[in-house]
Amino acid sequence: MDFDENYAAFLEFHLARRSGERRGRLERGHAHAEAQFLRKVWWPLRGDFEDLHPEYEVSDWRGRSYFADFAWLPGNGELKLLFEIKGYASHVRDMDRQKYCHELNRETFLHAMGFQVISFAYDDIEQRPELCINLLRMVLSRYHPERAPGSRGLLAEKEVIRLAVQLARPLRPVDVERHFELNHKTAVHMLQKVTAKGWMRPVPRGKGERIVKYELVRGVMDYL
Repeated sequence: MDFDENYAAFLEFHLARRSGERRGRLERGHAHAEAQFLRKVWWPLRGDFEDLHPEYEVSDWRGRSYFADFAWLPGNGELKLLFEIKGYASHVRDMDRQKYCHELNRETFLHAMGFQVISFAYDDIEQRPELCINLLRMVLSRYHPERAPGSRGLLAEKEVIRLAVQLARPLRPVDVERHFELNHKTAVHMLQKVTAKGWMRPVPRGKGERIVKYELVRGVMDYL
């Protein structure tokens, strides 16, 4: 089945299992922005709606019901991702100070309850879906690496890239040693492997006689 058939079946599946306000919220709250996220971002990347729940009900820090746009709850429930599609009008222009405080408090509370909140701008989904796909790919490969293609070695190499992003500077072998708890020779070998793939490039000292650091190549984030 194509997207439209799968999407219709996805909504029908969840509507059939809800009643009262939970069903009404799905009928009212699942609108154009949420549908576009599925069409332009989630479906091209995942190709299914497995473990995805639209208009997912959680409680905020006051004990009040809150409906996230989507929840992704794969496996045994240890991983709990909430996705929010935020339009400028509803989340910025029309937000007063109290609403702003409530949103921040809610996200902090949800984090404490084991949820990770991932937000996408509606404008990016409409105009730059490839950016959203790349960012979502990075998120899912981080939290759910068994779905990402490749071996354990490839996952380790991608973790080297993430380390460079986190440190926001060229990597030294000692950085890799400390992060992975490896010896110096193995750390250098890992850096050489990601360099051979074109993900990083060496930064020589002086006249280029000795390689001491490795920096990210532009566009490498697309491979995560």
